[in-house]
Amino acid sequence: MIEWFMWVQFVLAVVIGIFAVVVGFIGWKPNDYTVGSLVLVELLLIAQLVVSLVAPAVGNPPQGNVLEFWVYAVSVLLVPPATIVWALVDRTRWSTVVLGAGAFTVAVMLYRMYQIWFALN
Repeated sequence: MIEWFMWVQFVLAVVIGIFAVVVGFIGWKPNDYTVGSLVLVELLLIAQLVVSLVAPAVGNPPQGNVLEFWVYAVSVLLVPPATIVWALVDRTRWSTVVLGAGAFTVAVMLYRMYQIWFALN
């Protein structure tokens, strides 16, 4: 992992989570902004996956449990698509809140991946 890139992803996921939860409680149904923001989160997760694959080859290996890191890395990739599918199937304001919860989940999992990579446990 690259530390600054993780923090960018973390902050973005938290901001998107807050945005989606607030507009969901206001009454917005899933739209291009809410669903698109989770697509952005997913694209950044894919970029993080590529970075995590390349980093050990260039001298930045994980300091913690490699298996645990990769379980988190693969699992977190499934969260945004799952919430997006939910939002497309159930077109209510609660689906927008679920999108926000998915963004918060990504933020928590990213932070845990950061802890594992840099052995901050």
